[in-house]
Amino acid sequence: MPDYKAFRVELADKIAHVQINRPEKINAMNADFWKEIVEIFREIEDNDEVRVVVLSGAGKHFSSGIDLMMLASVGAQLGPDAGRNARALRRKILELQASFNAVDNCSKPVIAAIQGYCLGGAIDLISACDMRYSTGDAQFSIKEIDIGMAADVGTLQRLPRIIGDGMMRELAYTGRTIDGEEAQRLGLVNRTFESQDALLDGVFGIAHQIAAKSPIAVRGTKEMIRYMRDHRVDDGLEYIATWNAAMLQSADLRVAMTAHMSKQKPEFAD
Repeated sequence: MPDYKAFRVELADKIAHVQINRPEKINAMNADFWKEIVEIFREIEDNDEVRVVVLSGAGKHFSSGIDLMMLASVGAQLGPDAGRNARALRRKILELQASFNAVDNCSKPVIAAIQGYCLGGAIDLISACDMRYSTGDAQFSIKEIDIGMAADVGTLQRLPRIIGDGMMRELAYTGRTIDGEEAQRLGLVNRTFESQDALLDGVFGIAHQIAAKSPIAVRGTKEMIRYMRDHRVDDGLEYIATWNAAMLQSADLRVAMTAHMSKQKPEFAD
C-alpha cells in the first residue's frame, strides 16, 4: 500500500490495517487525514486482495476528532459576505462528509478498534464502520455541542440506527462522556477488552474469520444490510433475488459446499 502522512496502512492475510498515525497530536484529523482517507478507501475498494479492513489509532488514543487548527484555518478564509461564506462552508462540509462516506460505502467490512479518546469527528468515523470494539476505559463523546455547533459529518444521521434515537439525542445534546462499558450496553460497541493489546488481538481474530469466508458472499451480505437502511422489506427481498440470481453462479458456492462435505477449510479466490 502507498505511504501516507496521516495514516499507516498495511496489508497482510487479506486484511488491510488502516491506522491513524498522528499519536503526538492525539490522532486529530487534519487536512491530510480528510484527503487521504478517501484515497485509502479507493485503493481498498479496487484491491480484490483486501477482504476486511481494521481501522485503529496509533498510540494511547483512537482520535480526538477534527483538528481545531484546521477549523480555525477554515474560519480565517471567510469574508464579509454571508452568502459567499455559506457557499464556501457548505462546500467544505460536503467535502468532509465525502471522506466518511468513503468508509460507509466500502464494499468490504470495516471494523473499528477503539482505545482512549474517541471524540467529536471520531464518533462520525466509527459510525460509518460496520462494527466497533473498544477497551473498557475508552472515552466516547459527541463533543461538537461543546464548541457551539451541531455534528455535521455523519453522527446525527448514522448513530440513531446504531444506539437508538433517544440515547443518541441525550449524548448529542449533553456532550457527556461514556466509557467503553456503557458504550457496549448501548450497542455502540459489540464488545470491550481489558487492554489495547487484547483489543487488537480480538479484532484481528474477528477480521481473520471474515477474511476466510467467500468474498462474494461477504460483499453481498454487506450490500443487502446497507440497502435495507433506506428501503422497505419487500424492496430488499426483490433486490436480493436479483443480486443472488447472478452471485449464486459464483464458484464460491461449490467450493464452500465441497469443503463442508469433506470437513475441510475452504479456500476462496480473491
